[in-house]
Amino acid sequence: MGALPAAEGGLVSTRLPDPPYYAVIFASQRTAVEHGYGDMAERMVALAAGQPGYLGVESTRGEDGFGITVSYWRSPEDIAAWRRHAEHRIARDTGRSDWYAHYSLRVAKVERAYAWAREDGSRDPQP
Repeated sequence: MGALPAAEGGLVSTRLPDPPYYAVIFASQRTAVEHGYGDMAERMVALAAGQPGYLGVESTRGEDGFGITVSYWRSPEDIAAWRRHAEHRIARDTGRSDWYAHYSLRVAKVERAYAWAREDGSRDPQP
């Protein structure tokens, strides 16, 4: 499956395998605290990319601080291992104390996936 275009300031996976695989959907509202957030977010993406079963990530955040990050994993066991990772636990604890007003996390099994992208820049025929 090819990548979808990134939203403004978003991060998008380059390629995902054919399903099935799992999606961890993290929706969050940021606080005004910025100290260390950008570095930690970059570190978590890099660290996750080295974990067994990691398939990719898509992420975007609006000017109002609301964001959604979806990470993709081969199995529930791989997701559980990432959740237990020591550095990820530190990031999660700091997020709760400093960076997030609230968040929700959902895990879903992806059984079907497809993508479409406008290649020629023409207008979509559907309004």
